[in-house]
Amino acid sequence: MTILKNEKDLVVPGEVLAEGLDYLPGYGAFREGDKILSKNVGIVSIRERNVGVTALSGRYMPKAGDKIIGEVLDVQMSTWFLDINSPYQASLSIGEASEEYVERGADLSRYFDVGDVLYAKIISVSKHKNIQLTMKDIMCKKLRGGKIVNITPSKVPRLIGKAGSMITMIKEKTGCNIVIGQNGRVWIKGENEDLATKAVSMVDEKSHTDGLTSRVTEFLDANPTVKTATKTDYVEGDVNAG
Repeated sequence: MTILKNEKDLVVPGEVLAEGLDYLPGYGAFREGDKILSKNVGIVSIRERNVGVTALSGRYMPKAGDKIIGEVLDVQMSTWFLDINSPYQASLSIGEASEEYVERGADLSRYFDVGDVLYAKIISVSKHKNIQLTMKDIMCKKLRGGKIVNITPSKVPRLIGKAGSMITMIKEKTGCNIVIGQNGRVWIKGENEDLATKAVSMVDEKSHTDGLTSRVTEFLDANPTVKTATKTDYVEGDVNAG
């Protein structure tokens, strides 16, 4: 098996990342015969036996203090690695994962495993784009069940609305729990997930138009829902989008 690209190399669609059968295609990659090729324009990611590509288009550029929604891609001796909808993965160390003491050598998958979805906070971003996360914040948690919707990260303030008005309205009319990450990921859970998803997507697609709140309200009012008692969590920061 030959790895033809280095970690964090920039590649284009169809570019060969590796040859042979010892490695597996990860996110943004696919196998063709004995080769692993890129699906996207993006950054190469190599984790143990997985070779993938994180797409550049529409991706979030992380900064310290942001609260994001990430998916666990890999669990190693003392660290979890997460996809955060960015060209670069983020890491969560044992010390930042829990207030509890975690013994060295413990099975970290008992806490968070591959595929788990976390609402976490970025505590640092180095000049080499090493992104460190923490779960030591009152809002941070593991998100169980539900579904993830991706929106353009720059449109997060529009989805939140002034003082949380837009997302609160969507929550109340769909009865769904909703958590928004500043990386453009929205977690939705409830009886009306599909309806909430359509409303969130509508905001993403039409964020530049006037009268959007009224149109989203009319759309939701025209669709029957099953009401459930829920709450909505949204990101901190600038929520003063119109």
